[in-house]
Amino acid sequence: MALIIVIIALALIFDFINGFHDAANSIATVVSTKVLTPFQAVLWAAVFNFVAFFIFKDHGVANTVAKTARPEVLAGNEGLIIVLSGLIAAIIWNLLTWWFGIPSSSSHTLIGGFAGAAIASGGFKAINMQSSPNILQTASFIIIAPLVGMFLAFIISLWFLLSFRKDALPRIVSTAVMALVVFLLYNNLTFDRTILAKGTHYESYFWQVFFYSKNFKWILLAFILTVFAVFTFWLNRLNAHKSNVWFKRLQLISSAAFSIGHGGNDAQKVMGIIMAALVASNPGRYSLEHMEWWVPLACYTAIGLGTMSGGWKIVKTMGTRITKVTPFEGVAAETAGAITLFVTEALKIPVSTTHTITGSIMGVGATKRLSAVRWGVTINLLWAWILTIPISALLAAGIFTIARLF
Repeated sequence: MALIIVIIALALIFDFINGFHDAANSIATVVSTKVLTPFQAVLWAAVFNFVAFFIFKDHGVANTVAKTARPEVLAGNEGLIIVLSGLIAAIIWNLLTWWFGIPSSSSHTLIGGFAGAAIASGGFKAINMQSSPNILQTASFIIIAPLVGMFLAFIISLWFLLSFRKDALPRIVSTAVMALVVFLLYNNLTFDRTILAKGTHYESYFWQVFFYSKNFKWILLAFILTVFAVFTFWLNRLNAHKSNVWFKRLQLISSAAFSIGHGGNDAQKVMGIIMAALVASNPGRYSLEHMEWWVPLACYTAIGLGTMSGGWKIVKTMGTRITKVTPFEGVAAETAGAITLFVTEALKIPVSTTHTITGSIMGVGATKRLSAVRWGVTINLLWAWILTIPISALLAAGIFTIARLF
């Protein structure tokens, strides 16, 4: 009993550290563009980190993380030691990278630590390769997530730049964007009355569709994109000063959306770790298919409080060293990052918010010219990303080997 309490406490500490380590992801562009003061920015991000608790109810990412190791490996006291070793390794690596101002992935250090301890216990066969997505697919998103963020940010930036033109083409493009949003929204919503009735507490069919968890996150994302599409209809009527003022206002929306995606993706990883520990401690009482009600509440609270404590060393790297970011570019980067996080959460893939927003910032920088991105800084970050999983795994394996002696 004492060990499971220690593991839950460490998991929530890691979630808190994740919050201040990754606070820079949510607030770097808002602070660097002076849309909000640092205190206002962390408070804004923390609030929307917690708002994710009310939106992401299916917990697919948590389930993916919990199934990193095979169920038989996580049974009993040995399983608890695996989870404990992975958490300690993840906390150590997160604190080291925070101290040196390196925006590494809290997601991948947690998965790497969990996997490393499992391998130390049962060899490589201890890793669950039958689950989908599995650890190899998750690791592949070290490269895929920032590339997707970069591509989307580049496209959104070009869309905004095109909207400054005086001819009809910008309006045609914006109309096409809204039509695409409606098409994708309709094809991703759930309309089955039986499913909706079980997933909500509303009697009205309309509100059941609207507030059903899987539907609401797509409706929210569609709303944000529609706001931007409507804005681009009259962007060409604004001068540089007025357009900059409006982009600062829109950045509040885009940063809120990214913070929701950050909370929804990152808090779930710790939820998965806690559930794996609970199942190991008492498989008869707990199941990975049933999330205990208090676990999401505790995790979203911890990451929100962590975000409020800030992470200024990483803010400097994210907000200024990669490329200089304006409000216009901040909106594009945060929107691209939010879309990437929402989609990968729907696919149950635990991606790194750090990697995603870094790729997005690079994407907006590349619209000016390729030399506007400081590729030397980016390459250094890439090395940190690649090394995160193996170093965390080795740390956890060493900690597990020592812990098992006791």
